Amino acid sequence: MADKIKFALALLLLVAGVAGFYLLAEQAMILRVLAVLAGFGLSAAVAWQTEPGRQFFAFSKEATTEAKKVVWPTRKETLQTTGLVFVFVVVMAIFLWLTDKSLEWVLYDLVLGWRK
Repeated sequence: MADKIKFALALLLLVAGVAGFYLLAEQAMILRVLAVLAGFGLSAAVAWQTEPGRQFFAFSKEATTEAKKVVWPTRKETLQTTGLVFVFVVVMAIFLWLTDKSLEWVLYDLVLGWRK
């Protein structure tokens, strides 16, 4: 129950930060942005105090660690793969165009006799 109250408070702080952006319409943009950032920061701090919040932040940290382990392709590999994709698309476009024109010829000229 305490976690639900904390999450409600976190949501309220987030909404207050966004509302502050609009309520400070006459002020400088930096103050309006700071209101949103403050609301977001306070909301995250309160959410972190809940058990689901701690689990989420731990999951986020693990996801970042796993993303760092990914072996990204080199520039050369990326360009080669992209080139192959473009070649495949062109070949498929020509194949489909030829198939379409062949079926058109068979149906309209040979079967139906519309083009004479």
